[in-house]
Amino acid sequence: MPANLTPQYLKAEEAYRRAGTLEEELKCLQLMLQEIPKHKGTEHLQAEIKSKIAKTKRELAAEKKTGRKSRGLRIPRQGAGTAVLLGGPNAGKSRLLRALTRATPEVAPYPFTTRTPVPGMMPWQDVTIQLIDTPPITADYMEPFMHGIMRSADLALLVVDLGADEGIEQCQEVIDRLNTTKTRLAARSYLDERDVGLSYTQAFLVPNKIDVEEAQVRLELLHELCPLGFPEYVVSAEKGIGLEALREAIFRALDVVRVYSKLPSAKAPDMERPFTLRRGSTLLDMAAQVHKDYVKGLKFARVWGEAVHDGTVVKGDYVLHDRDVVELHM
Repeated sequence: MPANLTPQYLKAEEAYRRAGTLEEELKCLQLMLQEIPKHKGTEHLQAEIKSKIAKTKRELAAEKKTGRKSRGLRIPRQGAGTAVLLGGPNAGKSRLLRALTRATPEVAPYPFTTRTPVPGMMPWQDVTIQLIDTPPITADYMEPFMHGIMRSADLALLVVDLGADEGIEQCQEVIDRLNTTKTRLAARSYLDERDVGLSYTQAFLVPNKIDVEEAQVRLELLHELCPLGFPEYVVSAEKGIGLEALREAIFRALDVVRVYSKLPSAKAPDMERPFTLRRGSTLLDMAAQVHKDYVKGLKFARVWGEAVHDGTVVKGDYVLHDRDVVELHM
């Protein structure tokens, strides 16, 4: 029997997948249990969620007792979304981070230069997007904290080394290593309905160093020997090839809308610092980002945008569109 999961449940599930703390995970799990349709087709999933709630409560109690965090390293989310860079040794992840952001990770022509996550902010038009460089993944080892960073990211960039013959093999090793865990890559982000703990993160394939000799031959071999079905963006971080297309694709993959605020007393909106919200978000979701008091006290808003006439009066359930201008009235 199909689960027929509701939009409210799927929204809570997405928040759970990206939760940064045990407290956030517990809140999302409880909301998932509240919103899940109650019928025979969801009995197994209900049991999975109840089991995860009990486990999370135990972990929270242990944290409070010992004073030590059980989930390891987490990086606070910033900007319009987060993309994590993954790959084998010497794939060029750090060079790519340097090329796309203002971050200055150590870059060297030998493997395992990156030993801890390194964040940077990538500008795109009037927003910034968080990119996180990570230590390499091999057949034998992956840092334990990588699971949480990957799970909470909106997008994973699987960087492949086209500059060496072993690059294809290393790419396959990354995939094989992840497939032994409950944190994996896919064409879209989701949780497995049969196992709430099994998380898939949306991924791009980013073959790097296309400028080097025989890179095109290696790219063709990559397609033949390691077909993944992810959207592909071929780049050279060293020479800047393909970076603008990758920047735009990263933003599009986040599936967010930019909303600009306008004070009732102002003639013009603030067009330099938009709010970013998931596509499908409502006026109330934006109000919650401004301040929690706006959710309770909001009377109406005036909206300027492509989907409405200028200054249209809307209520809290109005679905926001990219580049809407919103004037909140309390």
